[in-house]
Amino acid sequence: LQFLYLIGTYQGQHTHPDTMSAVSGQTLVLGAVSAMVLLGVLSSVGKSSSSAPLPSDKAAMIKRLEAEVDALKAAIGDKATASLQQQQCSKIRQESYPEVKQLSSQQKKRIVVSGGAGFVGSNLVDKLMKLGHHVIVLDNFFTGRMENIAHWMGHPNFVLLERDVSDPGLNLVVDQIYHLASPASPPHYMYDPLQTIRTNTEGTIQLGQLAKKNQARMLFTSTSEVYGDPKISPQKEDYWGNVNPVGPRSCYDEAKRLGETILYNYEKMFGTEVRIVRIFNTFGPRMHPNDGRVVSNFIIRALQGLPMEIYGDGSATRSFQYVDDLVDGIYAVMNGDVSTPVNIGNPDEYTINQFAELIKEITGSASEIKHIEASKDDPMQRKPDITKAKEMLGWEPKWTVRDGLGKAIAYFKDQLQKNGGKIDTIGQEPKKPGYLKKGA
Repeated sequence: LQFLYLIGTYQGQHTHPDTMSAVSGQTLVLGAVSAMVLLGVLSSVGKSSSSAPLPSDKAAMIKRLEAEVDALKAAIGDKATASLQQQQCSKIRQESYPEVKQLSSQQKKRIVVSGGAGFVGSNLVDKLMKLGHHVIVLDNFFTGRMENIAHWMGHPNFVLLERDVSDPGLNLVVDQIYHLASPASPPHYMYDPLQTIRTNTEGTIQLGQLAKKNQARMLFTSTSEVYGDPKISPQKEDYWGNVNPVGPRSCYDEAKRLGETILYNYEKMFGTEVRIVRIFNTFGPRMHPNDGRVVSNFIIRALQGLPMEIYGDGSATRSFQYVDDLVDGIYAVMNGDVSTPVNIGNPDEYTINQFAELIKEITGSASEIKHIEASKDDPMQRKPDITKAKEMLGWEPKWTVRDGLGKAIAYFKDQLQKNGGKIDTIGQEPKKPGYLKKGA
C-alpha cells in the first residue's frame, strides 16, 4: 500500500495537479499491480514465517523492494523541493479559459509541443488549443516561463509535463509532434553549449522514436542560422550555408543542422512523416525581456531611456517577423504536403541602425544610439527567400514590422510595470536565463 501511495505521489510531482489526470491513471494502475504483487509476496511470507525461516529468495526480494521504496522516497523529496514552478502555477490557475473550438473525437488530435512554455511554443499552443486539439506541453523551464501557459492550466485539453526532452522514457499516444525545445538567443544557448547540442540532437531522437512508435508526423523547428554568414541574399532553402563549425555559435548552428539530418534519416529508415521549418528573426509578446536579442534589448532600453547598444557599425541587416505570422507558418508546414525544409520569415530587411531608429521613433524615446564592439561570427545579412512557402503552402506574412512592434512594445511596457519599472538587459556573453521580479 505504501508503494502504491509513493507511485501516485511521485507521478503528482511530475505533473501539475490539475493536469495529471490524463497521465496518472496508467501509473496508478501499474502501482496497484505492483502493490498487489508485493502484498502477495508478503502474505505468503507471513504464512510461512510462523513455522519456518524466511526463504532466502523472498528475503532478497523484500530487501530489494524496500531499497526501491527508499529510493523513491528520496526522489519524491528532491522533486518536492524543486517544485516552485508548480506552486506558482497553482496560484495563477485560471477559472475561465479562452474560447476553444469543439471537435469530435475523430477530428481532435493529440499533439505534443516540446518547448511549449517558451516564446514561440506558447503562442503555438494557443493556436492549437483554440482549434480544439488536445495539447501536451513538454518543457524543462530553462528558458520557458509558467506565465506563458498559465491561462490553460486545468483545461481538460491541456497537459503539462515538466521534463527535459532529451531524457528517455517518454511514452505517449500522439498524432503530431512539434519539436520547438531549445534556447534560441545567443547568450542562452552559449551558456550550456553541450545541453543546447543535446536538446537538438538527443531530444530530436527521443521525439523521433515517439513519432516512429505512433506513426505520427513530426515537425522540427530549425533556424536561419543553418545558413551561417551567408554569401548570397536572399537565402533559399537549397543554399548549404557558410557556417563556422567551431565558433561560439556552432553549438546552436550545427546542432540545428544535425537535427535536420536526424529527422530525415527517420524518414528514410522508418517512413516517418517529417517537416522542417527554418525560422528567421521573430519578435512579439512573450519574448523573455532579458534574453539579449536585438528586439528585446532595443525596446527595453528605449522604454527606460537607456542607451540603445548596437554591436558593430550597425550595417548588418536582419529581417524581422511578428510571432503570429511564424505560428501560422509552422502550422501550415505541419499540415501541408511539403517535407523538405521551408523558410518562414519576413523579407522586409533593415540594417540594425535603421531598426534602432524605428524603435526609437515608435516608443518616442530620447535614448542615445551607441555602437560597441561587434560580436564574433555575427552574420552580416539575413533575408529569407519565401517563394516556396508562398507557392507551395499559400503562406506569407500578414503583419508589417511596424504594426508588430506596436504589439511588442505594449507587451514590454507591461513587463516593465510588473517588474517595478526596471529590467536589466544582457549582452552577448553566455548567460543563464534570469527570471524577473514580482512574477513578471
